[in-house]
Amino acid sequence: MVAKVSRTIAFCLLSAAPIALLGLPASAASKFTPPKGCEAYVTVQHSNCQVSYHYTCSGDPKGDQWAVYAGAEGPYYMSRIDSETRWLESYDLIAGESDQMGDETEPASFSDLLKTGRDDYDFTTVSNTGEVRRYKGYDKLAGTSVTIDGVKMEQTEFALRSYAADGTMLNKRSGQQLINRDWRIFFSDEEDFENGDGEKEHAKDLPVSFAFPGDSGFLSATPQFGCDQMMTDTTTDAQGLIPAAFHQ
Repeated sequence: MVAKVSRTIAFCLLSAAPIALLGLPASAASKFTPPKGCEAYVTVQHSNCQVSYHYTCSGDPKGDQWAVYAGAEGPYYMSRIDSETRWLESYDLIAGESDQMGDETEPASFSDLLKTGRDDYDFTTVSNTGEVRRYKGYDKLAGTSVTIDGVKMEQTEFALRSYAADGTMLNKRSGQQLINRDWRIFFSDEEDFENGDGEKEHAKDLPVSFAFPGDSGFLSATPQFGCDQMMTDTTTDAQGLIPAAFHQ
């Protein structure tokens, strides 16, 4: 499953409330601090001037986990999934908008993906403004694997369409992603995006390095890769795709 999150807004002024939620001051910080009662297990540097933090919280149901994505100006996106990578909730930390899981005709299942090589899903989300969207698609194991910074991952293929409440197609997406079986999460790779007006974009954003507790880069607040290119590239929205956001 995937979601499109534009990073264009990530360069606006961060509001104080979402940052306080994450234990960070409104000004720039050298380290990310998970919320109270939560413990981070890996920090991921991505190729497109992004860093993500993945953590679990003692008060959540077993298997649930969170991810926060940050750019050069700080955190801008947060989401929670369960052990089957069902997308439960997400927050735009810039605009203050949120989405929650709605009805599920066919829930996502990471276990089915690993067992059968394919997982189909069909569900809706409801925003805090009342907007309902339907997401229908699939993930499929590609049968190949890669190792990045010592972490072995398997490559997947996906296709997804999103629809408004009246059935109008909003966009379609397809491409490749990476999964880690032990962490039960997805990472971005490469995808094609097309909106309902036929406008197309292509994006590629891979994980580059992983830092674990005790490593020097663990919880670093500074993206390390691709920031110079991102600031000069005119296709900011294409770079802002987070293909695996529903899984993180």
